[in-house]
Amino acid sequence: MYLDINSSILDFEASLNTMGFLDLKQERILSIEKPGEGNMNVVLRIRTNTRSFIVKQSRPFVQKYQDITAPIERIDVEFQFYKAVTNKVIAPHIPKILAYNAENYLLILEDLGDCQDMSYLYEDRTMHSSQLHELIDIAAEIHKSKPTAYPENMALRLLNHQHIFVLPFLKDSDFHLDTIQNGLQELALIYRHDAALKTEIAKVGEQYLSKGDTLLHGDYYPGSWMMKANHTYVIDPEFSFMGFAEFDIGVMAAHTIMITMNIDCLESIKNRYPKTLNANLLAKVAGIEIMRRLIGLAQLPLKRSIEEKKLLLEMARTLILS
Repeated sequence: MYLDINSSILDFEASLNTMGFLDLKQERILSIEKPGEGNMNVVLRIRTNTRSFIVKQSRPFVQKYQDITAPIERIDVEFQFYKAVTNKVIAPHIPKILAYNAENYLLILEDLGDCQDMSYLYEDRTMHSSQLHELIDIAAEIHKSKPTAYPENMALRLLNHQHIFVLPFLKDSDFHLDTIQNGLQELALIYRHDAALKTEIAKVGEQYLSKGDTLLHGDYYPGSWMMKANHTYVIDPEFSFMGFAEFDIGVMAAHTIMITMNIDCLESIKNRYPKTLNANLLAKVAGIEIMRRLIGLAQLPLKRSIEEKKLLLEMARTLILS
């Protein structure tokens, strides 16, 4: 059964009782609410007379863009991620699994309470070194996990590959960027006609689809980072896969550059990470992520002038062709 904000309390009680998660003799649902806007999945907070918890359910499409099909099995990848990341250092930074029902693509997680995702950093235009260091350290702890078997997550990776490495760089695109900001379409065409640039992007895209030996979060950016009373959580690992560490760290670096408008943070991020990273690959991933967020469909709440975006795109090209 698909559940959403419009489902009745009786539907939720019946589904959760069938899972053995809710004892209707002692517990009743009082309210159902959205804890925030989910991009990929339906995400709801359930409050009962004794507790609150988070229900996540996947659909055969992207929840935010329902015309985009997506593998419904992605909720299982998220479940497998939380199972795999078990060391004591990382545990305080991820929600606990309370229950999982594969048949209904339903994952029940600990309610982290009144959290704020860290997208506010784009407006603040600053990132404290303590925040950045903690996020690097959390990523490094994730990367230490060694699951004996892990889903390839290839269907979702193929979808993500299109939106990162292909669609933003098409010469002829249905997505007209001047609907986002005047002048952005003309700016994008410079890079969409750059053959050398696109060749390097395609190479990194091939590596993204190859199998690696490092457990990745797969979408390590401010929308997946949550803050509550100066405590950091990391959520939404449905894009997770076994890949190369430079992908997570490069994505994080890209967003740090877009937040601060300072390319120098890339070096400090590389130096903080406890293992040796391929500096060339790291730079390319960061550049591609900056470009795809500026001229692709997955736009950010990034209020920058067209001149600032031009500067960011020039930085990104330099990183990719470095």
